[in-house]
Amino acid sequence: MSLQTVNDLLRKHRLVESTLQNQPVQRRKLVIALVQKQHMVELHTLLKRLTAFEIGQILSALSLEDAQLVWEQITTNRQDDVLWEISDSLREHLVGDREPHCGEGQLSAFELVDGRLSKVAITCRHDLQEIKPIWIDLLAPSKAQRNLIGQHYGLDLPDPSELTDLEASARFYVEHDEIHIHSDFLLDREGKARSVPVAFVLGGDILFSVRGEELPVFRLQRLRARTQPGFVSDSRDMLLDLYGAEAEYSADALENIYSELETVSRKVLSQSMSDEEAAGILADIAEEEDLNGRIRRNMLDTQRAVSFLLRRKLLTATQLEDAQQILRDIESLNSHTAFLFDKINFLMDATVGFININQNKVIKIFSVASVALLPPTLIASIYGMNFDHMPELEWMLGYPFALGLMVFSVAVPYLFFRRKGWLR
Repeated sequence: MSLQTVNDLLRKHRLVESTLQNQPVQRRKLVIALVQKQHMVELHTLLKRLTAFEIGQILSALSLEDAQLVWEQITTNRQDDVLWEISDSLREHLVGDREPHCGEGQLSAFELVDGRLSKVAITCRHDLQEIKPIWIDLLAPSKAQRNLIGQHYGLDLPDPSELTDLEASARFYVEHDEIHIHSDFLLDREGKARSVPVAFVLGGDILFSVRGEELPVFRLQRLRARTQPGFVSDSRDMLLDLYGAEAEYSADALENIYSELETVSRKVLSQSMSDEEAAGILADIAEEEDLNGRIRRNMLDTQRAVSFLLRRKLLTATQLEDAQQILRDIESLNSHTAFLFDKINFLMDATVGFININQNKVIKIFSVASVALLPPTLIASIYGMNFDHMPELEWMLGYPFALGLMVFSVAVPYLFFRRKGWLR
């Protein structure tokens, strides 16, 4: 439908000039300029409503002359996105040697130089010609960036925003001799922990990673590989070290949970606790429980990913030992998370118990009051019957005597129970 509309506008654009051939030159130029400007405005408005992919399809379906006219109506800020949707020959015809800009995301390639990782920033396809990377990291990449890497290396890189939609069974698979692994990495920042999905693709001797956010694990590994010679030797080493660093980062997070729970324990095991303090403690416990559960889930995910690599039989003897060590570390962390769950449940139960005690104290006040008022209520009921045979009715001190009897009936049970210690 959009292609037909564009063709109609271009046809009208060409028809105006042929129709006015017999008009005076000045009049013909003025009319052509006005009418064709109107057509181009309509075309410009139409193109603003279309996606870059749809515009690319339209340009590919037009002749080179018409494609040039349409290209001139595309706004400058959208031209780079459209250039990624058309063929190299059409791109060369429209813009010559100009390379489309990658976008705002961070694109980095890492190659081994003297046993250390050396970072190369990628801004266009020419940056990929002279390097031999073992790792290409895409941080919050645009579609243009993913297309740039995908076209150069002949693979399809996923969109980070779509990684959370994958079923568990689709997180590890092999396609066209490429190993695809989708894992969750922990991000514990400012007390708000969450899992960030990361897609790994092992293609040939290169590891491709695609993620939407910067992660401490990735920063740590880049630093280690740059400063320690021989820290990594190939792409599989890089992937295993990232998983190993994730286990270390999770262990640090568990240590923080231990510290936080020790502080909470001192508050819970104190002799008194107000309801407001108990509410704050419950919030702290719930936060640590969420972090502990997230760590356990991520460790399970990492365990599955490493086991998948072991089953593919792609690792060297040294890498096999590293993978087995990562699995042992994960088993150790799982036992810690289980212990923390028990501790969290204990503290939760103890805090709820204190809340119940505080509530029982309030209820006890009403219970004591209701029991204490039962005898005077009985006395008041008897004296309210007004029988003629009650001498107190004609006695001047009858009512003071009744009131004193009521007070006495309250004081005696109260003192008795207090002496027994039941009112403390």
